Amino acid sequence: MNILITGASSYVGARLYSDLKKKYEVTGTYHSNKLFPELELLDIGDKKGVESLIKKVHPEIIIHVAANASGSWCEKNPDLAIKVNETGTKNIVDSANQIKAKVIYISSFEHANTKTLYGRTKEAGEKYVKEVKAGYIILRPYFIIGLSPNTMNDRPFNHLLKNITQHTPAIYDATWKFYPTWLKHIEEVIEKIIEKRIINETIPISVPETKTRFDIAKDLLSDLNIDVKPEYPANVAPLISEDLTKLSELGLPQYKYDEIILGIKKEIKEYLTR
Repeated sequence: MNILITGASSYVGARLYSDLKKKYEVTGTYHSNKLFPELELLDIGDKKGVESLIKKVHPEIIIHVAANASGSWCEKNPDLAIKVNETGTKNIVDSANQIKAKVIYISSFEHANTKTLYGRTKEAGEKYVKEVKAGYIILRPYFIIGLSPNTMNDRPFNHLLKNITQHTPAIYDATWKFYPTWLKHIEEVIEKIIEKRIINETIPISVPETKTRFDIAKDLLSDLNIDVKPEYPANVAPLISEDLTKLSELGLPQYKYDEIILGIKKEIKEYLTR
């Protein structure tokens, strides 16, 4: 199985790349941060560059992770946000159709929040991906947590690691509620999708319980004697719900919140003892 992963230096992409290459022939791409020395340089906004690389690699499956997931960045840089999150996805789809490759697209629960530019770009990305002729999978994680080889970028879980390793203040929002998604869960679902040859499905991935960032930080850091304090911001993001029954219907891995907390605690322990 020959797989191409776009955005293999990103928080999500780096975990998928490092895990999946243990079982498959995997090529990864990067844009600005070459996390692994063997990665291929790719600007997904460059249509000709995308066509050239995909024809060279000729993957059976493209796992399209590359995107900018920061809502605030998207609002400040609307043209770039559309180029990366929308046009980039269209370029991947067009090139996938040229070589008859399947596409697994990492979308987001935020696709439903069309009040934000980030949400609109993910919704547009999903529409493009549904045009993949060889078959597509759309995965919708929500608030992603868990250890990645990329521990340096500005993702929420990496803030938790800094609380541990750099002793930064552990102050977290106790107001906004969401459905947590374990990064390892995404990888396990992808493996099963490949194994079972599932195509043309949209699959939300999260635990069924709602939590806040304060809840997660307290549950992960309290055993390490780190004092976690709540904050109560005035502006609260809406709770976005998805139908989680698709995981069960397709026979894919499922987790409860307490199970992913135990798994992530194990990841943190292993990381700290390296």
